[in-house]
Amino acid sequence: MEQFRKNTTIIFILGILLIITVIISFRLGRYPIFTRELLGILLSKVFPIEQFWSNRIETVLINIRLPRIILACMVGCCLSAAGVAYQGVFQNPMAAPDILGASAGAAFGAALAVLLYGSSYLITVSAFSFSLLTVFLVYLISKKARGKSILGLILSGIMVSSLFSAGTSFIKLIADPNDQLPAITYWLMGSLSGAKLDDIKFAFLPMAIGIIPLLLLRWRLNVLTMGDDEARTMGVNSNKIRLIVIICATFVTAASVSVSGMIGWVGLVIPHLARRLTGNDYRYLMPASMLFGAIFLLLVDNVSRNLLTTEIPLGILTAFIGAPFFIYLITRKGEAN
Repeated sequence: MEQFRKNTTIIFILGILLIITVIISFRLGRYPIFTRELLGILLSKVFPIEQFWSNRIETVLINIRLPRIILACMVGCCLSAAGVAYQGVFQNPMAAPDILGASAGAAFGAALAVLLYGSSYLITVSAFSFSLLTVFLVYLISKKARGKSILGLILSGIMVSSLFSAGTSFIKLIADPNDQLPAITYWLMGSLSGAKLDDIKFAFLPMAIGIIPLLLLRWRLNVLTMGDDEARTMGVNSNKIRLIVIICATFVTAASVSVSGMIGWVGLVIPHLARRLTGNDYRYLMPASMLFGAIFLLLVDNVSRNLLTTEIPLGILTAFIGAPFFIYLITRKGEAN
C-alpha cells in the first residue's frame, strides 16, 4: 500500500511538472506568449471572447508553437513507452525503440521520398510505411530462424536495419548535393522545427492504437519478465502478449519517427531514469516513463530552438545526454560483475 501511494504520488507530480513545462515552453522564444494570452486565444476558438492579443501572437501560437509543443510531448511520450515495452519484452535493459529496425526503415523511406517527391507530407507517409514494413520483414525472418524466438528477432532486426541503412547511404550518394542531400541529412538528425497541425493529425491515430493497449497490458509485462514458464502457470500466453506489445510499440515508434525524424536515446535513457523513481513494476513504470519522456523531449526542444540563433537538431542534443548515460550503464554493469 505504501509503495502504491509513493508511485501514484510520483506519477501525479510528473503530470504537474509536464503541465508547468508546457506553460513555460509557450513563453520561450522570440515572441513570448503569456498564460493569459494563451488561455484567451485557446478559449476564443470555443467561446466568443473579445480579442486582447495581437494577430501576430495568435499566428505564432496556432501555427508554430502549439503544434511543436504538442508534438514534442507526443513523440517523447511514445518513444519512452516503446522503450519500456521493448525492454520488458526482450528482458534487456539496453533495448530501445529502434531494436527491430523501425528507425532504419523510416530513414530509408524518408530519404526515398525526398529523392523522388520532396513533399513533406509524402516524406512523413513514406517514413511511416517503411518503418512498419521493416519490422514486418524482421518478424517474418525471425519466424524462419532457428533457436530462441527473442534472439532471432534481435538478430533479424540487426540484419534488416543494416540493409536499410545501406539503402539510405546509397540514396544519399546519388541525391542532389545542393538540395536533396541537405534535406535528407537534416531529417536524419531529427527536428520538430517544421511541426504542423497536420503532423499531429497524422500521428495521433497510430500513436493511440499503440499507446492504449500498452497501458492496458502493462501489468502483463511484469509477468513476461518472470519467463515463459512462469507466465504459462499464471495463465498468460507469453507469445501472444509479446507479439501484441511488439506491434503496439512498433506503431508508436513508426508514428514518432515519421513526424520528428531520427531522435535517438530517448527510449533507452528515460525508462531507466523512471525506474529510479518507481522501480521495476510496469504498472507504474509505463505511465511514469511516458510523462517523463514528454517532459524530457519538450525541455530538449526548448533548448534546441532557444540556445542559438539557428536550431540544433534534437538527435544531436539527445545523443549528448544518452551516450554518457549508456557509458554509465556499461560501467555500472561491469562493477556488478
